[in-house]
Amino acid sequence: MGRRRKFWGWGYEDEDLSREEKENLAALLAGRFGGAELTVTEPPALAEVRLRAPRVQPPASLRRLFTDDAYERAGHTYGKSYRDVVRAYRRDFSPAPDWVALPGTEEDVASVLAWAGEQEAVVIPYGGGSSVVGGIEAPPGEERPVVSLDLRQLNQVLEVDRTSRAARIQGGALGPDLEAQLKPHGLTLRHFPQSFELSTLGGWIATRSGGHFATLYTHIDDFVESLRVVTPAGVVETRRLPGDGSGPRADRLFLGSEGTLGVITEAWMRLQDRPIHRANLSAEFERLEDAVAACRAISQAGLYPSNCRLLDPNEALYNGAGDGTRTLLLVAFESADHALDAWIGRAAECCRDHGGAVPQEVGTRAGAEGAREGSAGAWRNAFIRMPYYRDAIAGMGVLNETFETACTWDRFEEFNSGVSAAVHSAMDTVGAGRGWLSLRFTHVYPDGPAPYYSVTGPATRGEEIEQWQVIKEAASNAILELGGTITHHHAVGRDHAPWYRREQAPLYLDSLRAMKKTLDPAGILNPGVLFS
Repeated sequence: MGRRRKFWGWGYEDEDLSREEKENLAALLAGRFGGAELTVTEPPALAEVRLRAPRVQPPASLRRLFTDDAYERAGHTYGKSYRDVVRAYRRDFSPAPDWVALPGTEEDVASVLAWAGEQEAVVIPYGGGSSVVGGIEAPPGEERPVVSLDLRQLNQVLEVDRTSRAARIQGGALGPDLEAQLKPHGLTLRHFPQSFELSTLGGWIATRSGGHFATLYTHIDDFVESLRVVTPAGVVETRRLPGDGSGPRADRLFLGSEGTLGVITEAWMRLQDRPIHRANLSAEFERLEDAVAACRAISQAGLYPSNCRLLDPNEALYNGAGDGTRTLLLVAFESADHALDAWIGRAAECCRDHGGAVPQEVGTRAGAEGAREGSAGAWRNAFIRMPYYRDAIAGMGVLNETFETACTWDRFEEFNSGVSAAVHSAMDTVGAGRGWLSLRFTHVYPDGPAPYYSVTGPATRGEEIEQWQVIKEAASNAILELGGTITHHHAVGRDHAPWYRREQAPLYLDSLRAMKKTLDPAGILNPGVLFS
């Protein structure tokens, strides 16, 4: 038997924090909160989970495709947001699906959708289960039977075109699995969201995932060559082309559709040669404004670094990359073709031009060791482990929320000030004012950054979700009012849907609803996500 995933939170059971680690973390946070008492709570055991009996039974001809195993149903109940983990700690798995479908072929997917349509059952594509926006759970008050559709058996790289650097990959392939299958060909998709280990290609496409590259190739969109999608009305397959001008691109309809229009079973994806040259630097700034200016200069210089991540003092401190007094800018380049001295040298000049302290010696290194050293390495390690820490603090009375967006450079100063003020006010309102708000840039463009905010503070036991909601609403309202987008790369789901509908033109939403009516006449696919 292989490693088992936690049914109640992020990651694998054998990588969860130990009791001692949780106690030490509680003591550290209590000190930062000014002495607030934090008590570690044990996560739920499967024996404590109560699930209702399935409300519908699949026919004998399809029974092999379904499971009502308690571990599977519990693990497919929620995504991996703070609110999801809090509900799991409360032992509340009431939205659990009636069945988990595990199709082994595209024909199986079509059979599940056809049967669900006949039964008027809801089908929710699961991806890897890493949604942090309520994108894979049953709608509140849903009375119809619910099926969670898991494509983990459709996990193969089916075909590789080495000449064109592309591959046909099944939608259920997890990040590590597809990379392992591409490695013998000397190729990589090189799309590494934080959820990489436990998210799928189909999920990345359906949610327009943001990945490894801070510039240029920032979203999974940039790698999609063509798609194959199973809908209740039939199969849609787009043509494999490097580009075309023949009307609106059909595959763009399904990018970001979040399981509402169809199930992505295959995709031809653009690949890259595996990088062998790397270069990185870490610059320190006394003022946030100077670091922002340096970041903008680099993004507008046509250098296209793979990483250009700004960490404000709180973000640097919380992740062990700084002492909390300075803003850091982490810049990295990589290439499969050429040395990077000129690129890293110019980035260093941009930092120094804006008052950044940069080591005198920066240059190209072979291999990946440079990315694992110093402040960059400390932040990278904390970034990978962060979801495990988030699970732990959710069980000790600590409030945590992250929200990300994008805005233009000319708006950023006013935007950041306004969003920060709104969030601090909401934190004071719910009694979390002793906590902190931190900021980083995850991606940068020539015309603007993608700011990512994290909120951490003491919560009132039993009121965590209500407090989270107050902060969520304050942040989301401020983001829209100040000219940002409700999400840059976390998707819409149910959590962001009210603001997404405010952000989009009503006529456009009506057009999406009409398309859904064509592809999903009975409205069985992930209802309530994106649009009602």
